[in-house]
Amino acid sequence: MNEINDKTVTTDEQLIQDEFNKLIEEYLATNHRRKVELITKAFNFANQAHAGVKRRSGEPYIMHPLAVARIVCSEIGLGSTSICSALLHDVVEDTEYTVEDIENMFGKKIAQIVDGLTKISGGIFGDQASAQAENFRKLLLTMSDDIRVVLIKIADRLHNMRTLGSLRPAKQYKIAGETQYLYAPMAHRLGLFSIKTELEDLSFKYEHPQEYELISNKLKSTEEARNTVFQRFAGPVHEKLQKLGIHYEMRARVKSIFSIWNKMQTKGVTFDDIYDIYAVRIIFDSLPGLDDKNLCWDIYSAITDIYRIRPDRIRDWVSRPKANGYQALHLTVMGPEGQWVEIQIRSRKMDEIAEKGFAAHWKYKGNNIEEDTELDKWLKTITEILENPDPNALDFLDTIKLNLFTAEIFVFTPKGDIKTLPQGATALDFAYALHTNIGNKCIGAKVNHRLVPLSHRLSSGDQVEILTSRSQNPQPEWLNFVTTAKARTKIDAALKKMRKKNTRKGEEKVLSVFKKFEIEPSVGNIDKLSQYFGFSKREDFFYSVEKGDVILPDNLKKLLKEKTGNVLFKYVKQALRVTTKENKDNSKEKEPMNGKDVSKPAIDKSKAYVLSEDGFGQNYVIAQCCKPIPGDDSIGFINDDGNVVVHKRSCQIATRLKSSFGERILSTEWSSHKNLSFEATLEVKGIDALGVLNTITRVLSEDFNVNIQQLMVDAKDGVFEGRLKIKVHDVEDIQRICVNLSKVKNIKSIGRVAN
Repeated sequence: MNEINDKTVTTDEQLIQDEFNKLIEEYLATNHRRKVELITKAFNFANQAHAGVKRRSGEPYIMHPLAVARIVCSEIGLGSTSICSALLHDVVEDTEYTVEDIENMFGKKIAQIVDGLTKISGGIFGDQASAQAENFRKLLLTMSDDIRVVLIKIADRLHNMRTLGSLRPAKQYKIAGETQYLYAPMAHRLGLFSIKTELEDLSFKYEHPQEYELISNKLKSTEEARNTVFQRFAGPVHEKLQKLGIHYEMRARVKSIFSIWNKMQTKGVTFDDIYDIYAVRIIFDSLPGLDDKNLCWDIYSAITDIYRIRPDRIRDWVSRPKANGYQALHLTVMGPEGQWVEIQIRSRKMDEIAEKGFAAHWKYKGNNIEEDTELDKWLKTITEILENPDPNALDFLDTIKLNLFTAEIFVFTPKGDIKTLPQGATALDFAYALHTNIGNKCIGAKVNHRLVPLSHRLSSGDQVEILTSRSQNPQPEWLNFVTTAKARTKIDAALKKMRKKNTRKGEEKVLSVFKKFEIEPSVGNIDKLSQYFGFSKREDFFYSVEKGDVILPDNLKKLLKEKTGNVLFKYVKQALRVTTKENKDNSKEKEPMNGKDVSKPAIDKSKAYVLSEDGFGQNYVIAQCCKPIPGDDSIGFINDDGNVVVHKRSCQIATRLKSSFGERILSTEWSSHKNLSFEATLEVKGIDALGVLNTITRVLSEDFNVNIQQLMVDAKDGVFEGRLKIKVHDVEDIQRICVNLSKVKNIKSIGRVAN
């Protein structure tokens, strides 16, 4: 027995040493200063600290910090300080060592980064909403202090996603949802394109394993045909570029599995209908004395001499880089096979920033990057939001997320200065982007010299002049038409300040009335007066007095002598009625408050929760936001009442719940449903012809005995689009219906869409 244990130890030691050797090899291949001794010291310290501890997969725990360090080094491009911090990132949390011990051995900077990682070690999201917001706030605060904390945290999450298979399904859904909701957008915003893509793909793999496998197999089976098309396309381009004397490489980049699935869902099309499965990437070496931007346009000119361009698909990210530092020139041309081909042109340096992220170069690599970049501005915005965080944790996260994952537009001031805003931003967003005071006093705007309201949505290239008035103040309805986190936060802060001011004035008016009638303004008397007018809170009562919604009585003494029991009973009854209505109303997902424990019998989360036909309406209910049916990839969510609410795994609300209340998520399994019927919607498109509608209804009613609840058809210029709302037993019913209807003459596409 001891001999077996000794062999295991020897094998583990060899495994650890091999992994460390790979880390050093990758580090020496970079252009960072050689600090192998420091990295070796950090490794030995972490290895000794985690000695004997195993991961759930059974491998030694030190393999995780080593893997994170390798990602930090080779996939993000950071140096020795970050590598050492990655190796040590779990030491303070999981062992007896302190931050002070780390500082004594490795210096202040590494200790600061490890401390930052330890503070957010519980993950961005805790079990309770308040803890979740606090952890997220800490994460963002460390961003403006040292961006490397966030980069290492993203590397940590990437390795956790790569090794997610050893966890139970419910835990997988929680972590995948959390990753999709925040880590992938964070990686995107920091320019870590390849990591963002892998995080999305891995999340998709665990949430929708069958679809992942299906698309993966489709990509493999069509690979040879794609390669043939690429070779035919690339031949003439190679010939042209070689004449220009440019050193370059050209390769085809296949669209990610998640991106393909996402497009299939949003466009309502099949895999075969997606034309931009791959894009051609041309990466060139810079030439001395020639600007990279000019070289991009030279290559563009050479390609458009050969192939016909699609003008509406030109994207010039060379002249004006994206906010995350991304630079490239995109164009789409008609290939030799008659299909559209997207081409991305960029230099080696542009490619490195695109793949490893602008943040990796920021301040640490000494390559003269200006510190006042768009990234700095974004981090500054985050810091401003943190000064006035929303008390509701979920709203706070959504506010931050507004600016994490959006396309940018570029808008000009009257003097020609450029401001970067998210797509969909309004004139009021632009006003707040200029200055908080301009936003607060904004009454309208002129866009391209034309007067527009505050809610006007801006487009790239617009020239915007903001009109202000000293008498203007932020209004509550402004929150309905701003999209940027900064504008929303500033409006919220101004409204709260104004309400506080009005409440104070209202209180003064109430106190003056008490003084007039020579009545003591005690807490009891003020509460009695508040309740008489239907207010449970004094502050709301004072505010309404100042706004003129409440007129104080002429005879205060008589009013205060009356019993307020009837008044109170009325409000309690009203509250009960509202509660009852909310319980009956299934149109909105009821979200838990403060992670409150449920009182229903405990559910075994280690097993899949069976969604049986008998249990429908008693053991579980169907979420109205996404309306899953038997056979859909789904999850269960235990709400405050202890009820299991079933969502589709792809549902946006489910994603929010997975990332925010992961401990309440259940993996689910549908049993056979042959008696109950569920609502589903099909979208059908085709050539408008006599009798086609009759054929559709006949197939549904006669061949499948399906109940058609609603049928809407719109025909125009010889084609038609229709939506069918039907009742089915499960996903298999829908698949059979789609197969049969697709055989009907003149029907070109049919598929299920959201209800």
